[in-house]
Amino acid sequence: MSEHANDAGTIQVLLERLEKFRLPRALAVKQRVDAGEKLDELDIEFLNEVLAEAQQVQSLIPRHPEYQPLANRVVHLYDEITRKALENERRET
Repeated sequence: MSEHANDAGTIQVLLERLEKFRLPRALAVKQRVDAGEKLDELDIEFLNEVLAEAQQVQSLIPRHPEYQPLANRVVHLYDEITRKALENERRET
């Protein structure tokens, strides 16, 4: 099987996972940190999983630049979450 055929399957799985699991959870976490809450252990574990998955996606983007805008928006969302969570932590101490 060619690399691009493998990529197509991987991209399909990643997009489905983003739509059904990652994005809804990320938006829920963002809503909570925007309300001033801190991240809990499950949130931190989730963000670590997303970071690990992002490394896999990094290798796909050069071969499929059409997904670069989506990847940028997702990275921006996670950046917003972590920045706000850090701000919340600092405010509590």
